[in-house]
Amino acid sequence: MNNSPKTISPAVWMGAGLMLASLLLLLAGASVGSTGFDSVLNFNHDPVALQIVWDIRLPRTLGAWTAGALLGLAGAVAQGLFRNPLADPYLLGSASGASLGVALALVFFGVSPFATEWIVRLGLTGAAFVGAVGSVMLTLVLAKGVQHTLRLLLAGVIVGVVLGAMTSLTMLMAPDVMQAMQAFMLGSTGFVGWNACALMLMVWLVGMVAAWMLSQVLDGLSLGEATAISLGLPLAQMRVALVAVLALSTATAVAQTGLIAFVGLAAPHLVRSVVKSTHGRLILLSSMMGGVLLLAADTLGRWLIAPQELPVGVLTAVLGGGYLLWLMHSNRRLSSGGGL
Repeated sequence: MNNSPKTISPAVWMGAGLMLASLLLLLAGASVGSTGFDSVLNFNHDPVALQIVWDIRLPRTLGAWTAGALLGLAGAVAQGLFRNPLADPYLLGSASGASLGVALALVFFGVSPFATEWIVRLGLTGAAFVGAVGSVMLTLVLAKGVQHTLRLLLAGVIVGVVLGAMTSLTMLMAPDVMQAMQAFMLGSTGFVGWNACALMLMVWLVGMVAAWMLSQVLDGLSLGEATAISLGLPLAQMRVALVAVLALSTATAVAQTGLIAFVGLAAPHLVRSVVKSTHGRLILLSSMMGGVLLLAADTLGRWLIAPQELPVGVLTAVLGGGYLLWLMHSNRRLSSGGGL
């Protein structure tokens, strides 16, 4: 009889570490702002401090984690679906579609991302969501479905370029919207409230359950399409479901926080560098990693030059791009060393 203790898998350790990091960052995010730590220290006695913490910092902090979790989830699904480690959540043109939707809303309705009225915010959020979903639908039409992964990939690139050009043309024809578009293009969690948090959390839960149930398809695709078919997996229907999860997760995050680069691309890479696992665990860990990355970047952006703040999209682009460049350099060095 074997009485040796069971070892805890690296995936469990990583999940526990990400959960602890999330809790610590949530606490840090609620403590960082233009008024410093005083609001947290005095919120039991000062109604204004309580309002700052409860109505501004907490929903923004939780919203940053949830948006990052949605992007991490979408990134893991995209990389598994396209069997490409460079795939990101914006690959189907959702980012360009959301940008065009916001630009058109600004032109025709004259609203600004800096407005706080809930009807205005709902209008811009709705425009971004409709634009993102519409671009994905256009990609599916051009690709004639999801049967051919390469055609879907190329259609997404084409749609992204065309809609991006249309966004630029819209801003050139209406230069007054350029400054208003800046907040959306650079990414910001400053407009996230409790309603947005609830929406993103609901979409994340639905997307996570769906992706978990479809993870065996991604495992089969990682072995090759012929192998997946031989396993009896209904690829056509399951690809449609995976694209739906990818589109809905990305569109929801982009609609609430704008364009935030590299989170969905870098999160699965960071997980795979530590844990070798099936897509079921990979998707969950990548989602948690995305939440940690975006929340850390948002907290850092609020703290570095406080009381002012850096756009979170700029920080994620710099940090994520730097990480990927380092990863490419390390792989090249290892490959060169292996050939000696």
